[in-house]
Amino acid sequence: MKRLSLALVSLAAIGLAMPIAASAQDKVTVEFWTMSLKPKFTPYFQNLVKQYEAANPTVKIEWVDVPWDVIQSKLTASIAAGQPPALVALNVPWAYEYSLNGVIQPVDGLFGKDIGLYADGAIKDVTFNGKAYGFPHYNGASILAYNKTLFAKAGITKVPATLDEQLATAKTLKAKTGQAGFSPALGKIAGVFMQEGLPLVENNKAVFNSPKHVAMLAKFADAYKSGALLKDNLFAEDNFQTSIDAYKSGRLGQLVAPPSALTRVRDDAKDIYAVTEVAPAPLSASKIAAGGWLFHFAVPKGISGPTLAEAGKFGKFVTNDVNQVEFSKLAGTFPTTKKAAQDPFFQSLKSDAGAFEKGVATGARSLDSIRTLYVAGVPDYEVLNKRLQDATEAAVIGRKDIKVSLDEAAAFWNTKLAAK
Repeated sequence: MKRLSLALVSLAAIGLAMPIAASAQDKVTVEFWTMSLKPKFTPYFQNLVKQYEAANPTVKIEWVDVPWDVIQSKLTASIAAGQPPALVALNVPWAYEYSLNGVIQPVDGLFGKDIGLYADGAIKDVTFNGKAYGFPHYNGASILAYNKTLFAKAGITKVPATLDEQLATAKTLKAKTGQAGFSPALGKIAGVFMQEGLPLVENNKAVFNSPKHVAMLAKFADAYKSGALLKDNLFAEDNFQTSIDAYKSGRLGQLVAPPSALTRVRDDAKDIYAVTEVAPAPLSASKIAAGGWLFHFAVPKGISGPTLAEAGKFGKFVTNDVNQVEFSKLAGTFPTTKKAAQDPFFQSLKSDAGAFEKGVATGARSLDSIRTLYVAGVPDYEVLNKRLQDATEAAVIGRKDIKVSLDEAAAFWNTKLAAK
C-alpha cells in the first residue's frame, strides 16, 4: 500500500512539473482573413502562424486568404451566419463604410498604449468618429523623382516641397529646357482637391465651385497654357504609365510615383536613372503627401469575449515591427509602425545607393504625412466624378471659364444628390 501511495504521489509530482497541452476544446480559435495574398505570401503567413501558436499554446490560428473581389460579400455572409472571422483585412474606404453601418467594431481597447507604436498617418486613416477601427498593416508612399540634368540646365537649385513650388518649377523647366515639368493626375481631381484640404461635398451639397477650388484650377490652367504640364493622358483616370514613359525618355522633369517605379527607369533607361535624384513628395496645404493606400486588420461585429481579446493580441503581433519589416521586404510596400520605418532595410544606404534605394528610404521617412484619400458617402459617385472630370478638363485647357465650368458641374451634382 505504501508503494502504491508513493507511486501516486510521484505521478502527481510529475504532472505538476510537466506542462499540460491545451486540448482542442480548450483553445481559443482566431480566424483571420487576408486579401489576395496567396500564393506569394503563403510561406510567410504559415511561418507567422507557427510562431504565434508555439508561443501561445492555448490559441489556434486559422488563416484564410480571400480574393479581393469577393471578400466584402463573404464577410457580410459570415456575419449574417454568426460566424465572422476574428480579423479581416480591409482597405480604408471599405472600413469607413463598415464602421458607419456597424459591421466592424472599434479596437481602441485592444490597442492600449501600443497605439503609439504606429505612424500618426496610419492611425488617422483607421480612425472614424474618434475611434480606431483596425490594426494598420501596410501602406504605400510616393516620392518625388527629378532629372538633375534638366534641373541644372534650368538653373533650379531648390527642390519643390509644395504643389505651388512644383508648378512653378514645372514652368521654369519648360521655359529653359523645352521639356514638360510635371504630370499631375488631373483625372483624379477629386483626390487633388482633398489633398489640398478642399472638400467636395458639405451638408449634402457640392462645394467644389468655391473661390479656393477655382483658384487651384486656375494654377493648373496657367501651367497648362505655358506647356509645363505633360499633356499625355493628362485628364485620364490613370496617367501613371504615360508619366513613367515620358520620364524615361527625358521628356518629363519631375515624377511623383512609388519608389518601385524607379526600378523601371533603372532597367529601361540607364542614362536617365543615372541622373535621377529623389526627394519627399511635395506636401499639400493640409500637410498630406501623395501615395497612401493603407490596408489593415479590422474586427467584425459579433466577436467578443476571449476571442476578441486574442484577436487583439494577434492583430498586434501580425503588425508588429519585425513582422511588418519582413512583409515589406516581400511585398515592396511600406510598414505602418514608427520603428519598422527606421529599420536598416529602409534607412541604411550604401555609398553607391541608386535612386530606387534612396526612394525607399525617403518614402519610409514620410509615413506620418501619408494618408489614404477617398470619397465616401456620395451615391452614384462614378457618374458624378465623370462630370467633375469633364468640367476640369474644359476649365484647364481653356475651353470654358473655370468658374462657369465648376458651377455647372456642381449644379449637376446637387440635382443628383437632392434626388437621393
